[in-house]
Amino acid sequence: MSDQDWKGWYQDDQPQPSAAGAGYEATHDMRSGAGGAWPAQPPPRSAPGRAAPPSRNAPYPGTGGSGGGRRWRFWGQPGRRGRRIALIAGVVVLILIITVVSSYFWLDGKLNKSVALPAYTGTSAGTNWLIVGSDSRQGLTTQEIIQDHVGFDFGTSDSDSLMLLHLGSGKPVLLSIPRDSYVNIPGHGYNKINAALAFGGPTLLAQTVEQVTGLRINHYMGIGFGGLVSVVNNVGGVRVCLPTAIDDPSYSGASLSAGCHNLNGTQALAFVRDRHSFATSDLQRIQDQRYFLKALLSKATSPGVYLNPFTAYPFASTAASSIAVDKGTSLYDLTQAAFALRNPETGTVPIANAAYETSNAGEAVLWNQTEAQQLFGALQQDKPVPTGLLSGTTVG
Repeated sequence: MSDQDWKGWYQDDQPQPSAAGAGYEATHDMRSGAGGAWPAQPPPRSAPGRAAPPSRNAPYPGTGGSGGGRRWRFWGQPGRRGRRIALIAGVVVLILIITVVSSYFWLDGKLNKSVALPAYTGTSAGTNWLIVGSDSRQGLTTQEIIQDHVGFDFGTSDSDSLMLLHLGSGKPVLLSIPRDSYVNIPGHGYNKINAALAFGGPTLLAQTVEQVTGLRINHYMGIGFGGLVSVVNNVGGVRVCLPTAIDDPSYSGASLSAGCHNLNGTQALAFVRDRHSFATSDLQRIQDQRYFLKALLSKATSPGVYLNPFTAYPFASTAASSIAVDKGTSLYDLTQAAFALRNPETGTVPIANAAYETSNAGEAVLWNQTEAQQLFGALQQDKPVPTGLLSGTTVG
């Protein structure tokens, strides 16, 4: 056998590599020992009908580029884990939406929509709320009446507190109307304005305010003694800071030292009812009422309350069932008013005589008609109130 035959036995003829580099790599003649290596091996073959598995570092089809690792999806999470996270997040969002919507309709259904507002034919820009604190003892037990120093008067209710909230294009305006304001009550002649509630309920009171101010009353909100106590207790108390001590044991029961206090429901009711501690009597009390209302709504609309379900739900439920509103008021309307009351411009209707002697109602409050018309005229057109007509609020 020739040398060529032996060479063919252990070394096949090698094909020449193509320009693209296909085929086996060229090797040196093993007999010459050049290179000192076995012939290059062919690439691995896959089983018939099956594609060779991709390289660990090969890119996924359609992703473009090179690089290894698993394919990332769903906000950077790989594969099934990303899908699970997305599903859980979707379920949580759905539950939150259902909870919020159902809570809204539940609370809206608890509103006492019992007040019928009078028909109004004039023009009035913006939205006006009539906010009334009555001396109603409805719902109070004998023990609560004694504890709250409100007396056993279960006759017709008067409006101990009367405020007008205007919402328009500018900053909200909150005005106090003194309860002893001497005005014309439709069908009853001139009398103190707080008598309108006793004469004809919320409807007549709203009609009276519309007549003397020229403003349309779009919404009504009223609360009695017991409702205020419950609302304050459910919100966890309201913080007030007093420049001087107040002490009124014979009437309201208020007894607070100078400084800051977190008032519970009974203390809050005493504070907003106290007028005997001040030389200006009711004129100071209505300022304290504005101050307290702002403090209450600032607390109620704070994240510490509405983000805490253990506080938010009891407060919202109590507030919704404790107040009387007009038939057209929704929970959304009340929410708008609540946020507006956090920081409004404030003042009292301009007064000409705080001790006006009347022939039928004793001592009353007489408005400064010129300034009052300027004030209400600006609100009626939703314009800024002229400088000097809003006196602000000073705590007694």
